[in-house]
Amino acid sequence: MIKKTLATAVLGLTLNATALFAQNPTVGGKEMFPSKNIIQNASQSADHTTLVAAVKAAGLVKTLEGKGPFTVFAPTNAAFDALPAGTVDTLLKPENKKTLTGILTYHVVAGDITSTKLAKLIKKGGGKAKLTTVNGEKLTAMMDGDKAELKDTKGNVATITQADVKQSNGEIHVIDKVLMP
Repeated sequence: MIKKTLATAVLGLTLNATALFAQNPTVGGKEMFPSKNIIQNASQSADHTTLVAAVKAAGLVKTLEGKGPFTVFAPTNAAFDALPAGTVDTLLKPENKKTLTGILTYHVVAGDITSTKLAKLIKKGGGKAKLTTVNGEKLTAMMDGDKAELKDTKGNVATITQADVKQSNGEIHVIDKVLMP
């Protein structure tokens, strides 16, 4: 009886320890590891295959595998699918690499901006925060209730649907729209 109780206690401790250490978020059905970089993790997400293909077509893989830190506002496949028909196919053509690069780098901010830091910036800015993207243009961050949103230069608004996906070289925040510079 004591052996059985001890075995049950050890099994319980093992399961609890496993639960404690399995705290990595999942994105697109796959666990994201803070020890991996942005590209290594994003490549595993079933929800970000279009983004990863675009990053490859734009030649930005090495950059986003780099030291960083970077904060990436990562549109889902559904966000890309919501663009006008043919837009993604056109952008992925080699002759449109410059335009594609401009759009993708508009989704990246230098630095490690967590949701807490973003909320503080918004509060400090009186309800809005201007973020300078890697392509040099601005995104406006704001709150709608308890949801953080980003407005692009064209007035389109994306909602952060999953925040604080920690990477070895920054953060990923999943968004529901493609932002346009």
